[in-house]
Formats: sequence, C-alpha cells, structure tokens
Amino acid sequence: MTELTDLTAVRLLDGYRKGEWSPVEATRAALERAEAIQPEVNAFVRLTAEDALERARASEERWRRGEPRGLLDGVPVTVKDILLQRGAPTLRGSRAVDPAGRWDEDAPSVARLREHGAVFLGKTTTPEYGWKGVTDSPLSGVTRNPHDPSRTAGGSSGGSAAAVALGAGPLSLGTDGGGSVRIPASFCGIFALKPTYGRVPLYPASAFGTLAHVGPMTRDAADAALLMDVIGHPDSRDWSALTAPAGPYTDGLAGGVRGLRVAYSPSLGGQVAVRPAVARTVRRAVERLAELGAYVTETDPDLTDPVEAFHTLWFSGAARVTQHLGPQQRESLDPGLREICARGARYSALDYLAAVDVRMDLGRRMGRFHDTYDLLVTPTMPLTAFEAGVEVPKGSGHRRWTGWTPFTYPFNMTQQPAASVPVGVDGDGLPIGLQLVAARHRDDLVLRAAHALYEARVASAGRATPSGS
Repeated sequence: MTELTDLTAVRLLDGYRKGEWSPVEATRAALERAEAIQPEVNAFVRLTAEDALERARASEERWRRGEPRGLLDGVPVTVKDILLQRGAPTLRGSRAVDPAGRWDEDAPSVARLREHGAVFLGKTTTPEYGWKGVTDSPLSGVTRNPHDPSRTAGGSSGGSAAAVALGAGPLSLGTDGGGSVRIPASFCGIFALKPTYGRVPLYPASAFGTLAHVGPMTRDAADAALLMDVIGHPDSRDWSALTAPAGPYTDGLAGGVRGLRVAYSPSLGGQVAVRPAVARTVRRAVERLAELGAYVTETDPDLTDPVEAFHTLWFSGAARVTQHLGPQQRESLDPGLREICARGARYSALDYLAAVDVRMDLGRRMGRFHDTYDLLVTPTMPLTAFEAGVEVPKGSGHRRWTGWTPFTYPFNMTQQPAASVPVGVDGDGLPIGLQLVAARHRDDLVLRAAHALYEARVASAGRATPSGS
C-alpha cells in the first residue's frame, strides 16, 4: 500500500486526479505523522486538525465533481510561524507577542495557498522573530533534527524543514533572511529555494528589510516549482513585489543542464573551512553536473566576506522589530536576541548606509560574475548538523550563527535566487546540501538544475525516519 506521507505534492495530485486516494486520506495521514513526530522533534507550534479535515473534505468534494480549485487543491501544507495566517495566532517564537490578536489576515503567500485549495495542517516552529540559524525559542523550546534528534534542525525555518523531511505535509512556506530556508534544508535533507527578492511578496514588511525572502521548502525541485507557480505572483500590499513571471516554473524544469556554464567554488577562494565529507560529496555532485552536459569551471566569485555589513543590517533589523517592547517584555527575550538588539540600536544612520554601500558593491560584482556563468555552485553549509540547543557548534570559536553559515547570507545581500539540494550524507548519516545560485530573476535556472540532479538520482526525496516516528 502506498504510504501517503512519502509522496510529493505532484504525486498526491496525480493520485487525486486518478482516484487512487483522496485529500481526506492524505490529510489524515499527514496529521497522524505530525502528531507522531512532535514529541521527539518539536516541529510545530500548533496543529489545526479540525480545520484541516474540514478543508480536506471540501477539497474531496471538488475532486469528486471534477472541479478542483487551483493548483494545490487538497495538498497538506504547513506555514512557518512568522507568516500571518487568518484565524491562527502568529507568535513568531516570542512570549512578547500577544496571542489574543485579531489574526484576520493572510500573508500574500498564505493567501495564494488558500486560493488554490491547499490544506493547512498547522504552524511550524521558529527562533524568536527568526533571528538565528538554529530553531529554539523561549516560547516553543528546541526543534530537533529528523535524522538525529540530538542534533539541530537548523533554522530559522527548522520546524518547516523537519515537518517536510518526516512526511508531515510535502510543502511548507519558510522565510530566509540569511539562509533560513537553506540552512535547515541542508541539515534535514530536503529541498529549499530562496527566490529572487520580491518574487514572492511579503506582508507585513519584514523589519529585516530587503534581506528577507519567502520561499518553498519541499521534498524535491518539482514540488518547489509547483509551489512557486502558486505563490510567485505580485500582491498590492508589497510595493517591492516583482511583476508576474513570464510563464510557469514547472514548464521549464525539463531543460536539463546541458550547455549551462557552471562555476564551482568549493570554499569561496579558501575563505571557508569545509568538512572533508561535505567537500567530497558536493564535488561528486558537481562532477555529475558535468557528466550531464554542463560546462563546469572551478573558480571563485570576487566575494570578500561581507559579514560585518550583514551584521549591521541584521542587528539593526532586530533592534527595530523589538523597539516597541517594554522592559519586562525585553527580559523575556532569547538572551542572544537581546544582545544583538542592543548592538543594533547603537548603529548610526551612517553605519547603516555604509553597510548598504557594501551590499550594492557586492551585488554589482555578482552581477558581473553571472555575465560569464549561469550558475554558481557551493556547499550549502561547510558542516553537517551539530548539537541541538546551541547557536554555534561547541568548540568552534564562533560568536554568532553567521560564523558557520558563510555560504548563505551573502546571497541575501545580493537578492539572488539560491537553493539547497540534498546530495548525500556524511559518515553519521547526516544530510549534506549543495547550493545553486543564479543571477537575479533566474529562479528558473536554479530550479531546472536542481531538477536535473533529482532526475539523475544525485539528489533524493527520501523521507527521514527517526526513532520516535
């Protein structure tokens, strides 16, 4: 018998169409999976089973009549608890947010899911205000890795990554301000795309400004393309949203990589110390891209580490998002968040503008780089998942999460599309991700190359199975 929690959204929809199974069956299976994994992994802030089954029954009736609504009718989805969802509190991992709000509006991406008939299973965990690259918060505790619960799921979209990896819905919406869909995707062994900034509209606007992206977290690239065809359209509430894409992303998946010019940078010119198992696995995947017809050159972008400029932008955003809190509320914050907020509040307008100058120069250099290369390939992360409940690996010497995420946050500064593709595991069975980066507005190339890796069985949509599931 087909295990419904193992199926991608594309396969679920095909089964609905053929009458092999129903949205109610798929939703019940996903809810049972979510309830089973929650005690061990802690992927959810809340599950909304009654509402999910009501939506699934309505979807089932539409499919029975041969009148499905949109592209995702009846597909179980989850939403990171940073994004507004009508009828559900959005607490952002913080005790400082009052759950007794009106909660009467959807974020643009959530609204598109609702319009296309998706079934909302629940809201997934996040660190407080999504501030760091692991997922734990004073409100909801520690989210753990689906392959080894003693390890972190990564963050800040760690709950979404764990849910997708364990079969609690094939699709999830995450947010990414410095790697927050790609980090947990790499650690949990799923696919995630940070689209070009503005491709997926965001409302309310993030306090982290134009560093913050909304993106799909899925079992594979085909599911991500399908989800992008739903959420990648403008919304009048976001003045920075891009116009509609030229055509469906799903239509471009089959193009393969033959003839694409691929730059492979294993360590950003020696700036990053990469674990040997990660380096070997990513290199093998790059060699496979060459076998599939890509022109691969080992070279590095002109990219000096912009971490101090990123900190200025990121810490200032954190100070802004907590600016309204009183002294007692501030005491309830994650101590690390409280620390960076204090630092962010000390920056001047000139400091901020100097960081913007660094960002613009970085964007110019990457734009020139992509005049020569269609894609840049790097490891997503220089390491695999480390112990849960800490911001940085013990003994690493890093002060903040940016110390171990050097491949991700630069491409938030440049607003480029970037994805993490699972390409293997290390000796402990922990997933390893490969990062694909393209020029702004070329999300189609990232999805196309990722899909080629799945088609060639370099990447895998296999589901994690921890001991408690």
